[in-house]
Amino acid sequence: MQGSITGKGIQGQGYRQMISDAVKTCHPEAEIYDPFSAFPGSVEFDDRRAKHALFTMAQEAAAADILIAYLPEASMGTALEMVRAYDNGKTILSISALEENWFIRAVSAKIFTSLDEFEAWISQTQLSELLTDQANPNAS
Repeated sequence: MQGSITGKGIQGQGYRQMISDAVKTCHPEAEIYDPFSAFPGSVEFDDRRAKHALFTMAQEAAAADILIAYLPEASMGTALEMVRAYDNGKTILSISALEENWFIRAVSAKIFTSLDEFEAWISQTQLSELLTDQANPNAS
């Protein structure tokens, strides 16, 4: 949510609805967990609440079947979620122009350079097949 902002504040979050709509249109059975909705106003949390929110989001990522990570820039919170998901054998789909970033390449089953590319792909894909075809070989 904060991305690489140096002070309090968050990046635009409109992408969340776009991703959710794209997934739900093609896969209405999908259950979507959105950390921004789960923790509204989190940028104003004190340290205790912020820590709780951060690690709850990471736990949710680890429990998800598929993690969709939107990274228009570096994000430590998203990186933590990706590591937790990866370590738990989950499929990670990344949407990022940082496609040459070693970390993103290492943990992602698929990388999309734009939301448009992701939307086009998801409209043609059965997510259940993705779970079996591109399962994380690092699963514990």
